[in-house]
Amino acid sequence: MGKLSYFQLLFTHPTEFIALAQYWLFHEPKRDITNPNEFKTSGYDRETMKKCWDFLDKTSRSFAAVIKELDGDLARAICLFYLVLRGLDTIEDDMTLSDEIKQPILRTFHHKLSLEGWTFDGCGPYEKDRQLLVEFDNVIAEMGHLDPLCREVITDICHKMEIGMADFAHRAATSKTIPYLSTITEYDLYCHYVAGLVGEGLSRLFTATEKERPWLAEQLVLSNSMGLLLQKTNILRDFREDVDERRYFWPQEIWGAYGFKRPEDLCLAVEKETNEESQALSALSHMTLNALSHCVDALDYLVLLKNQSVFNFCAIPAVMAIATLD
Repeated sequence: MGKLSYFQLLFTHPTEFIALAQYWLFHEPKRDITNPNEFKTSGYDRETMKKCWDFLDKTSRSFAAVIKELDGDLARAICLFYLVLRGLDTIEDDMTLSDEIKQPILRTFHHKLSLEGWTFDGCGPYEKDRQLLVEFDNVIAEMGHLDPLCREVITDICHKMEIGMADFAHRAATSKTIPYLSTITEYDLYCHYVAGLVGEGLSRLFTATEKERPWLAEQLVLSNSMGLLLQKTNILRDFREDVDERRYFWPQEIWGAYGFKRPEDLCLAVEKETNEESQALSALSHMTLNALSHCVDALDYLVLLKNQSVFNFCAIPAVMAIATLD
């Protein structure tokens, strides 16, 4: 992130900016991936991996620092895991891409991970992470340097995620009405595809690199809850921005229960301080409680971790999420 990005973060997400500032001021880094002694596991001596680390800094506000401090080769594996899923998510999020273009790319994205030289420059000019896809050949090249087991995990999770993303993107593009998520069950399923699977993949990478015990990879419910806690917090935080972009993640089952016909009406009720403001705040509280329902599982997951760098990696965003919901 450049200086302008941090300046924007101060005004758009002040609590996140404060958390990052405190981390920078008081945290002493345990590892420097640019140190030649770390090249064997960080891969920083390769131009393609150096580019990947650079993309990690540019695309992640809160994860880059803690990823770099993960032990050994786990940092590099999770860096690539993050960039693969960020590339997939960028295509799904791009509202300038037609469904006809988006569907075949999404549904075959896992194949691209072994397609040497593949890049994509079709995203809209204002899509913030489009450059990652323009230079995605660097990620593909580094996937070839990964341990085969780690590569298998990343490819498998990408395959599962792309199916869910493509299904929801197709529904949004072809709906004859405004494409709201109708039920909490649908909401949970969407969050599973875009975040719960990330939790599963991370648990599998922790064990594939032998940083955690093998049975951690089997804790699918707890792994899913870790992902849902973070995703639902982001959805709460970015509600207004998403509504302005006509992206609707809050389920109608919740906001409809308080008498609203559209998500936009919640924003209007608060901004104009209408008689419906209390109902809008009740809907917000309902969504907040829904997110908090995953806290117990998330804390139970943290108890299972034995590697300190893995614990830090999982605990820091979880604590930030809980603080946001407070």
